[in-house]
Amino acid sequence: MPTVKVRNLENEEVGDLELSEAVFGAPLNESLIHAAVRNVMANGRQGTSATKTRGDVSGSGRKLWKQKGTGRARIASLRSPLWKGGGNVHGPQPRDWSYNLPKKMRRGALRSALSERVREGNVLVVDSWSLDKPKTKEFLSSLGRLGLGEAKTLIVDSLENENLMRSSRNVQRAKVVNSFGLNIYDLLYHDKLILSRAAASELEQLLGSKTDQGEAPEPAAEEKGPAAEAKEPAVEAKPEESPAAEAVPAKPKRVRKPKVEAAE
Repeated sequence: MPTVKVRNLENEEVGDLELSEAVFGAPLNESLIHAAVRNVMANGRQGTSATKTRGDVSGSGRKLWKQKGTGRARIASLRSPLWKGGGNVHGPQPRDWSYNLPKKMRRGALRSALSERVREGNVLVVDSWSLDKPKTKEFLSSLGRLGLGEAKTLIVDSLENENLMRSSRNVQRAKVVNSFGLNIYDLLYHDKLILSRAAASELEQLLGSKTDQGEAPEPAAEEKGPAAEAKEPAVEAKPEESPAAEAVPAKPKRVRKPKVEAAE
């Protein structure tokens, strides 16, 4: 189980924190991380690039000259892609580039990236981000005391910490998100990751589910115990008699009525 030092804003050790092995001790999966990054970048595309086809450009639709007898190439319209100023063929059109990535893949990529950051030693846990007032100067001085003066830093804390949010919004190399807003792109883009105690516990709750890690769920309680054993003899059938034949009743024979001849 990985263990990290907990520090305060004065860079003093105030204790140790044991992180979850399932979340912060997962193996590195580069292909899964690559798929998650591609998904984030694709979902962020605007998809507004467009070109004009022959139906969009301006120009007359009449035939410029007759088909035969001029010695020139035949042509039907000035808006043809063969002519200068004509339409474009197979150019980009507005489209939606976003697609859904399975939830287990997204969470697995986050677990793998978080674990690699811990193994690299680029994860720092602070006791709490308590700033007296929203001042950018105090925020930069606290980063300097932690040894993160020039590094690109991602801070995971509660968005209700208004002093932290307002102090860091003008700092380009720092970004503040909560545990629900953490994504794989920000995690890889920034060099250092700072977690608060509350954010670390929230990440363990969000990413530490057994079903997300591919483990089989436990069988239902009704399948255990003597109740399940009592069902077994009821399912067995005798080899001489078929249970299907007993369930279907025999069809009664149809009795024909005698014909009555009319008296002459």
